[in-house]
Amino acid sequence: MAPGFLEPLIFYVAAAVLIIGALAVVFLPRIIHAALSLVLFFVATAGIFILLHAEFVAAAQILIYAGAITVLVLFAVMLTQQSQSLESNPFNAQGLVASFVAAATFAAILPALLAIPGKNRPGPNIDLIPELGKAMLGPWILSFEIASVLLLAALIGSIVIAKEN
Repeated sequence: MAPGFLEPLIFYVAAAVLIIGALAVVFLPRIIHAALSLVLFFVATAGIFILLHAEFVAAAQILIYAGAITVLVLFAVMLTQQSQSLESNPFNAQGLVASFVAAATFAAILPALLAIPGKNRPGPNIDLIPELGKAMLGPWILSFEIASVLLLAALIGSIVIAKEN
């Protein structure tokens, strides 16, 4: 197998897993299974980031989204009374509208995607991780702290709402 053949194959497998995970989130009848398939989606997204040579973003994707956000969603879901029912994620007409909007968005983006040349992408020429760290702990530190407080408030709010029932 040629090395040039392996990277597109891995991309197509990761893209297929990503699409399957996204569709499972929308169409699975049990909300717990939908939340767990969200992990599949996040891990496949991290795989795409690895293919783009963005290992730091992939690690952050795994830690923050596949780890912390999914645990937050699972806590919120498991603390509700309806999470144990067989139809805790019922099908409704909004899925059809969302499918139409997604198809229209894809149709609008497709010409731009087809116009991107495959071999003329610029490669990484400097190590951006130290610069990213300086930016995160420098001018963007307040944004990250506000996001963490917001996630904590969402977790506490979901516990309060679940305890009231």
